[in-house]
Amino acid sequence: MQKYISQLNEAQQLPVLQKDGPMIVIAGAGSGKTRVLTVRIANLMSQGVDAFNILSLTFTNKAAREMKKRIADIVGNNEAKNLWMGTFHSVFAKILRSEADKLGYPSNFTIYDSQDSLRCIGGIIKEMQLDKEIYKPKQILGRISSYKNSLITVKAYFNNPELQEADAMSKKPRMGEIYQNYVERCFKSGAMDFDDLLLKTNELLNLFPEVLAKYQDRFRYILVDEYQDTNHSQYLIVRALSDRFHNICVVGDDAQSIYAFRGANINNILNFQKDYENVQMYRLEQNYRSSKNIVEAANNVIDKNKTKLDKIVWTANQDGAKIKVHRSLTDGEEGRFVAATIFEEKMQNQMLNGQFAILYRTNAQSRAMEDALRKRDIPYRIYGGLSFYQRKEIKDVLAYLRLVINPKDEEALVRVINYPARGIGDTTVEKLTVAANHYKRSIFEVMEHIDKIDLKLNSGTKAKLNDFVMMIKSFQVINENQDAFFLTEHVTKKTGLVQELKKDGTPEGIAKIENIEELLNGIKDFTEGQVEIDGARGALAEFMEDVALVTDLDKDTGDDDRVALMTIHLAKGLEFPHVFVVGLEEDLFPSAMSMNTRSELEEERRLFYVALTRAEHQAYLTYAQSRYRWGKLVDSEPSRFIEEIDDQYLEYLNPVDSGYRYKPVMDIDVFGDIDKSKLRLAKPKMGTPPANLKSDQPNPSANVRKLKPMSSNSNSGSANLFDSNLASGNIVMHERFGKGQIVNIEGIGADKKAEIRFDVGGLKKLLLRFAKLEVIG
Repeated sequence: MQKYISQLNEAQQLPVLQKDGPMIVIAGAGSGKTRVLTVRIANLMSQGVDAFNILSLTFTNKAAREMKKRIADIVGNNEAKNLWMGTFHSVFAKILRSEADKLGYPSNFTIYDSQDSLRCIGGIIKEMQLDKEIYKPKQILGRISSYKNSLITVKAYFNNPELQEADAMSKKPRMGEIYQNYVERCFKSGAMDFDDLLLKTNELLNLFPEVLAKYQDRFRYILVDEYQDTNHSQYLIVRALSDRFHNICVVGDDAQSIYAFRGANINNILNFQKDYENVQMYRLEQNYRSSKNIVEAANNVIDKNKTKLDKIVWTANQDGAKIKVHRSLTDGEEGRFVAATIFEEKMQNQMLNGQFAILYRTNAQSRAMEDALRKRDIPYRIYGGLSFYQRKEIKDVLAYLRLVINPKDEEALVRVINYPARGIGDTTVEKLTVAANHYKRSIFEVMEHIDKIDLKLNSGTKAKLNDFVMMIKSFQVINENQDAFFLTEHVTKKTGLVQELKKDGTPEGIAKIENIEELLNGIKDFTEGQVEIDGARGALAEFMEDVALVTDLDKDTGDDDRVALMTIHLAKGLEFPHVFVVGLEEDLFPSAMSMNTRSELEEERRLFYVALTRAEHQAYLTYAQSRYRWGKLVDSEPSRFIEEIDDQYLEYLNPVDSGYRYKPVMDIDVFGDIDKSKLRLAKPKMGTPPANLKSDQPNPSANVRKLKPMSSNSNSGSANLFDSNLASGNIVMHERFGKGQIVNIEGIGADKKAEIRFDVGGLKKLLLRFAKLEVIG
């Protein structure tokens, strides 16, 4: 154990060596906090603390797996298995399964994802005959989520006139009824959503003192990672569990608190010392990840925040390259710059795709980046896009599996009762739903007694409903004795799901079958992995629990050599050698919706700090002078965050504007369009190179304070009117159309044309005096 402790620096050793009492570790970006947590847990175990008495809470399953693997390397796999380690949701789901009966839930309750919740709320809104344009399911779900994370139950809502008045003012006077119906519908279906996993844990610990005492005694040492991201509900659970022994260690960085929009409360970390007596505070201030230029630039920015804990992040790493700032005319040009830079870095420095990340403020910004990367044949992966487990064919299989575990799960039942088609139409389902609500039973229970209830269904429909019930029950029998893989393979065949997809011979249909095959591969891998875990047998319930709590960043794609595209929120905790932070414009980053108060602006600044500190060696900051928004081209100005970095850490790749941009004082549409055919346009003088000047080339009178001299051969690869070296067979790169091969050249002088077959876009004929071509082969 001493060997591992000696590998830490002095600041890291102090929190590892303190055994008892409350402590807070303020860990700057890249300061090795995961290593500190890992060694601290291993050290506790080496000092005789039972692994069963340690609770370690993280924010991603991936982080928990990595920590557990590192701990296993130190203390051995057998002991590491006994740790209670995982995300808040996974750990508390485990507790709730053991204690669910006290709250009236079955131990095999379903965990609804956001799609399940949206379907349920959509159904409630339809039944209540409310206007979907006013009661938008996504907005309603978001509101309910914020209630639950603030511990506002249905009862508390109806006891709070201010909340009801606020909903009435926003033209949603029946919000409370929807909330109540949603909670009742989930309870009847034996289901909890993600927010319930926290809300119900709080309910359990508060209503049942003996349960609280049981888990206080079990979790004698509690460690919480990313404490700045905890919400009120998580904060109260941690307070309750640690209230007996006070052996709590929280690790976090107030400068990286970026989740206020989903309920995270920065005050949890700022006020930690007020919550416990004799708190020891430790600071990890040495950054091991980034170059000195990046660390100092990030400090420049975050120092502008007033709400923060004192710390000075520093690094012993080399100065490294300056942060490169690039201005583009449009977002399309910005994407082409990023793709071209990645292409050049790969060619010149033999870098891999996986060493680059493109970070943006909103998901919509990925389109321009994707277009540019595709044209350069650069493979990429978008994080936060449609999750594998959210694809329709996968959700269909999972719905059958959910019914096997919990037949009361109405969202799963409605999804697959007539898929593949078995003659049970919407009218029948509506009758079943009405009967279920009337008798306060689940739809499945109504179907089990279909012969005893007069629903005015013909004998053929009743027979089909009975067949469906018997099929699900037969799956339940298999589930008692077989593992998850055997059962799932049987379900996909017996239900006819695969046969249904085989009817669709399109590439999309084939891809769906391949996805189901991949699901089976994943389940097989899971069941084999469960063999190593004590007490696990690879049962379906274990797999469904794992799937329900998975996040996009937890999955291994199997192909890491891709450029990573993601929002900055998803990038937290990750690091890359080269990072592009794009769209650095006022009203985009910082967001126009997050500048109403100082606290909102400071959160945006923390978000920029997180983005910048993801870079190890090189950071690029890019912005466009104009960008399409809602189909209209609007002018943009550089983000204030660029200005907040001292010039000594920046290298401007093109000159800075004079700062002035004309804005008309009236609506110019009143003048109508100019008929350009009637204008006498001056012809350019011969010898003036009109076409290959870049659109953002500086005016001689522009401010060139930060313009670096251009090397004499910087344009050696470009072809234009004066370049006669182009020939058929040349491989060229065009900034809009990407890579292509010259098929034919014709004409002379100003009329010289090249016929080019592009990889994306096919055959195009370009005038060479206007074409911006780069010869690459």
